[in-house]
Amino acid sequence: MIETTVLDRTHQSLCKAFFARFPPEISEHTFTNLFVWRSSRPVYFADKDNSLFFLVDAMGSANGRKVLFGPPVGEVSLSRAVEMFAGAIDGAIRLPASAVKECIGKGFDLLEDRANADYVYLVEDLAGLAGRRYAKKRNQIKKCLKAYSCAYEPITADLVPRCLDLQQRWCASRSCDTEPGLCAEYKAIVSMFEHFSELDLIGGAIRVDGEIQAFAVAEQLCPDVAVCHFEKAMPGMQGLGQLINQWFALYGLKGFTFVNREQDLGVPGLRQAKKSYHPHHLVEKYTLSLASFKSECTELVPGCAD
Repeated sequence: MIETTVLDRTHQSLCKAFFARFPPEISEHTFTNLFVWRSSRPVYFADKDNSLFFLVDAMGSANGRKVLFGPPVGEVSLSRAVEMFAGAIDGAIRLPASAVKECIGKGFDLLEDRANADYVYLVEDLAGLAGRRYAKKRNQIKKCLKAYSCAYEPITADLVPRCLDLQQRWCASRSCDTEPGLCAEYKAIVSMFEHFSELDLIGGAIRVDGEIQAFAVAEQLCPDVAVCHFEKAMPGMQGLGQLINQWFALYGLKGFTFVNREQDLGVPGLRQAKKSYHPHHLVEKYTLSLASFKSECTELVPGCAD
């Protein structure tokens, strides 16, 4: 049986060293993503055979079984990882097509996980919003800039408290404490800002009449790809969401060719919003099932109560 360890802040250097040597493809495989969601999705890892293996609990399992969370990061193949953890896991989730290719024909059940496919955009498309297909976005931004005095600035340690204040106000407007998913996201965002200076993050915010009313936070996923973890704009300000999207791409993501803006979670409105920005491509993901494992078992999110 391979011993696993609960991931915490002390493992950041180890994870980042592996990600640097074996650049990830999926948005889940950054230290920030693995770490800040820990209150709703604890992550375990094992370091063996020049590879890192991440695991999460298989919700609904009465015997503490787990599932691999993404493919191995390193030299071990996915099918070999499943063999190594035989008897301790029910399967694997968030697997890119590149990882599952070698599993075809080996007796595994593979199911496409469309809700967790990553949307990847050209940074220049989001920064420029050129052409007829972005006309509505440009019009929304023009309305915002006409109605409000807006200014962009990078997020520094001094600005973190103001961003946390925005998150508090945003959650109050959306009743986060009654929505398990929003509550889990709130905890993740607070954790991210608490460790902002330690996580090698890229952040940008917009002041409206002097007060922070929007922010976006990303980090490097691989050499030419950034991954945008969170983006918030205070409701009620027309065009502000489109503005932070554009300005963050324009000013915050210089030097990157692509930006991965994560999943739509199968939410119709979120899917439509992500499609409306015309992704360059999707990072398709799959679930590998063993026995009676069901991918939805891992999607349960606890509520706000600690």
